[in-house]
Amino acid sequence: MIVKDSEFVFEPPPVVSRARRVLIKPSAGYSRPYPVTTSREILSVIIDGIRRVSQADILLLEGLPGGAAVKPVYHDLGYKFPRVIMLDVKDCIWVEVDNPLPKPLAVPTFWIPNVILSSDYLITVAPLRVTHGSGVLSLANLLSLLPSTKYGGGELGGWPDLYELGIDRVLTDLYFTLPFDLGIIEASQKFVSGDDPTKGDIEDFGKIFVGEPYEVDVEASEMGGIRTEYLDLIKVAKVGFES
Repeated sequence: MIVKDSEFVFEPPPVVSRARRVLIKPSAGYSRPYPVTTSREILSVIIDGIRRVSQADILLLEGLPGGAAVKPVYHDLGYKFPRVIMLDVKDCIWVEVDNPLPKPLAVPTFWIPNVILSSDYLITVAPLRVTHGSGVLSLANLLSLLPSTKYGGGELGGWPDLYELGIDRVLTDLYFTLPFDLGIIEASQKFVSGDDPTKGDIEDFGKIFVGEPYEVDVEASEMGGIRTEYLDLIKVAKVGFES
């Protein structure tokens, strides 16, 4: 579904009304406002929509490279919502889960926060970003759910072990291993950056994309003329996985 940004009202699917725990993954890796990160405004709209139909626990979960604390970033971005639990990947218990693909492209198992497995509904919310010419959309937003210290991050930060394997291949594996229920791309603006992911060019776009994460990434890429390589890999992998 594609809607005009000024008309966006979050209408949660019926399954949310039966959920006990809803987890929201924002893009909050930097203390910089939208369009670098997910805006407080769209999170408020989503949380209000959930509260209209459910009294489920609502969790916000993000992780930073090198074990840095995410709480100061939440504060800088104004992420303070009543009855919402703010979590940091580094403080979670991590569990190793198998990649269900018969032939993983890069990673046979992933370490993930166990709170993801205990949540009934999973939402990824990301801005419309292009970095070095490639789309960084709702599925790429899932990368920071992985504890970077498990993947060569340490003091260097980032996920160097995963990038060495080919990050688009890793994101393809992650899509099948960590199936989020809903993807939302906040595309009021399109943000295009290079080496510094916090600085770049901003274009008005005026849209919000809502749906299954792979599908919304495809729609946003096509409409925005964006090259998003992991989508091609997922398309191929889907054929073998679903047959």
